[in-house]
Amino acid sequence: MFHFSRSHSSAIRFLCSAEDDGVIAPPVPAKSVLPEWFRKLPAVDRSAESVTNNGLTVKRCMPFLDAMMTGYLLPIAATVRLDIRDGGRTVETGWEFDKKMVSNHGPHQVAGNPKEPAPPCKFHNYWSIRTAPGWSCLFVPPLNRPAQPFECVAGIVDTDAYSAHIHFPFFAAAPDGVYTVERGTPLVQIIPFYRDEAKADIRAETTTEFAEREKIYRKTLAGDGWYRKEARAQR
Repeated sequence: MFHFSRSHSSAIRFLCSAEDDGVIAPPVPAKSVLPEWFRKLPAVDRSAESVTNNGLTVKRCMPFLDAMMTGYLLPIAATVRLDIRDGGRTVETGWEFDKKMVSNHGPHQVAGNPKEPAPPCKFHNYWSIRTAPGWSCLFVPPLNRPAQPFECVAGIVDTDAYSAHIHFPFFAAAPDGVYTVERGTPLVQIIPFYRDEAKADIRAETTTEFAEREKIYRKTLAGDGWYRKEARAQR
């Protein structure tokens, strides 16, 4: 089990070799790079307002926004071309960079996976990711962001102990064609978390807990911004 905690240092370091400094694309805080479509979206769509619809968009949805802004985005170090053919069964790659950018996994390693017939490939990463003792990192495809012609596989690494380069398996996720993945394109979203062995409490709620849940729900519906103001203030 794991949870986020303020009681432990959440420092994370991204280290590269001296020769790569200023050359490969660097990681960035996810909150610093919001998708264009999201930045253009109004918080309230007046054209959609009605007696039964307040016109609010996901720009006012804190769970959606928090997911998109949490952690860091790790980009591809240099531009890569993906040539997808044969209905996704063949993926060839190319790049001009002086370091290896993509390699292949043996299909037998993931035989029967739901991404077939796309073959398993791997993006190479040249950032060492290190966290404080007790902290690991969850790697997932960038949350609530535009799809790419590839999708990396989610994984967790104990980055407080494993300081070697972490490479990212992926599958092609686009129709046949040639696609250019530009330097700086996000590969994964990195979410550091503190490992914990907390046990789940699974039971029927008490009358007090029921009343609390109903009150919060009604306050949220009333439009007073309870979640944005109070829930976040308790972090």
